[in-house]
Amino acid sequence: MTDNSHTAAGERERGPLYRYWFGIKLWKRILAALVLGAIAGLIWGEGAVQIKWIGDLFVRLIQMIVIPLVFATIVSGVLSLQDPKRLGSLGLKTLFLYILTTAFAIVIGLILGALVQPGLGVDFAGAVPRELEAAQPFAGLLESIVPTNPIAALAEGQVLSVIFFALIFGAGLLTAGAKGEPLAGAFHAGAEAMLKVVNFVMEIAPFGVFALIAWVMGTTGPATFVNVALLAFCVIAGCILQVLIVHGGLIKLLARLPALPFFRGVTDAGLVAFSTSSSSATLPVSMAVAEANLGIKKPVFSTVLPLGVTISMDGTALYIALLASFAAQAFGIDLSIADYALIALTTVLVSIGTAPVPSASLFMLAAVLQVIGVSPAQTALMVGFILPFDRILDMTRTVANVISDLAVATIVGRWEKEIDIEAYKAPPIK
Repeated sequence: MTDNSHTAAGERERGPLYRYWFGIKLWKRILAALVLGAIAGLIWGEGAVQIKWIGDLFVRLIQMIVIPLVFATIVSGVLSLQDPKRLGSLGLKTLFLYILTTAFAIVIGLILGALVQPGLGVDFAGAVPRELEAAQPFAGLLESIVPTNPIAALAEGQVLSVIFFALIFGAGLLTAGAKGEPLAGAFHAGAEAMLKVVNFVMEIAPFGVFALIAWVMGTTGPATFVNVALLAFCVIAGCILQVLIVHGGLIKLLARLPALPFFRGVTDAGLVAFSTSSSSATLPVSMAVAEANLGIKKPVFSTVLPLGVTISMDGTALYIALLASFAAQAFGIDLSIADYALIALTTVLVSIGTAPVPSASLFMLAAVLQVIGVSPAQTALMVGFILPFDRILDMTRTVANVISDLAVATIVGRWEKEIDIEAYKAPPIK
């Protein structure tokens, strides 16, 4: 029997339901799951907690592959550069673009906060104060990048330390030349295998997204937005402006590429980011769409995207800037131009150190509020007021974080001539 006859027989055995399900593009399946999950959560209410375990299992599957994927793909990507000097050039361009997009996000947040003034007349009655841990100093963050034990960093999932070690190890393997080729081949194979595993896990995404959204809507619901409707509006509007105008504009101006294929190609990553509220959990999906939908080659996406998870936080920076304006208005603090500059500078620094997990931005807020004279007691009161509905807003700003990573990867890929333009413009594979 020929290979074609085997394929035809396999298709018949799988049945019409299988063919129908996998005949629908993945992003459409995820979007449908998101909408149905929201409806189910509103109808089911608190009972939706019963299916949260399905979403948790999906997130655990993604988290399971993050560290081996980051390590293998970064080492493989560095080897693909073929010249260690290109690594420094690529890194500088990436860092510049991430700081640029973060700065735009902060400006948008401050402008919206000043125009809409969501904090005026806010009543904190009934809010339970929540104490925050002190933000990690910037010097401490830089020091923690270098692992004292790389194996422990891998085991504990310390992403920044893993990235640093992978870059150093890849550069060392690259300079080893012919003697390092056997191990280099193993890392190339390992990176390809991990990307295939990502594809397997993503087929479970619709079920995980359905459960997570049903749980969020069932336990939180839209009613929680009544007290903070203006702040929620500012966050959502700001993230939309950041994605469409800043990210889309930079794609057109700096990469000289049409923006529509970009937005079409990143849909899967955006939907997973929205449902998981975690840039780190979305990283495997971001890598998959960067290669398959955007045509970005491994040397770029394998280094730019993991760096973005830890240092690119557009949505987080926008949110912190908005909360600073919100707090100043709520507590009657008049902000000068110098105060706005201090907020912007401090927000850039703390957003770089923000962990890529749900609601992490709230734990960096104290450092920003301190520079405009908000007391620790006032900060605790405001966080207690915001925390009950932060999860839904966190979902929105995580989308901006992830799309920023992919926009920067696209621009760097264009600058480094490491992007397939035909693949970029073609319809997404999945």
